[in-house]
Amino acid sequence: MSPVLHWFEIPVLQFERAVAFYQQVLQVALLEESFDNARMALFPKTNDSCGGALLSCPQARPHVDGVRVYLDGGADLDATLERVKTAGGIVVQPKTRLPETWGHIALFSDLDGNLIGLHSAA
Repeated sequence: MSPVLHWFEIPVLQFERAVAFYQQVLQVALLEESFDNARMALFPKTNDSCGGALLSCPQARPHVDGVRVYLDGGADLDATLERVKTAGGIVVQPKTRLPETWGHIALFSDLDGNLIGLHSAA
C-alpha cells in the first residue's frame, strides 16, 4: 500500500518571511521555485518521505482552522519549540506525550497564523 500523504502545502502571505521562519525553526534549507502564478519553497525530501512546500499565490490563504500537518520536530522537540519562539511563532500546545510508543507532539502558530503540528518519535 502506498503512503496516504503524498504532498502538503502551507499557505503564506509574506513569502521571504515565511521561508526564513521555517528554515530557522526546522534547521533546513528550502528550495525556492515558481509554478504558474505561485511561489513555492520546497521542504527537503528523501525517496521515502512525503514532499511539501510553502505556497504563496492569490488562491492560498492561511487559516488556523484549515488542514493540520505535522512536521518532523526532530529528536529534541523542546529545542525545536524554543526555535519557534525565537523565530516569532507562538507555541499553542506544548510538548505532549502520545499513548504507547508514539512519541510526542506539539502545536505552534506560524507567522501567517497557520496552526502547524510537530511530531517527535522520542
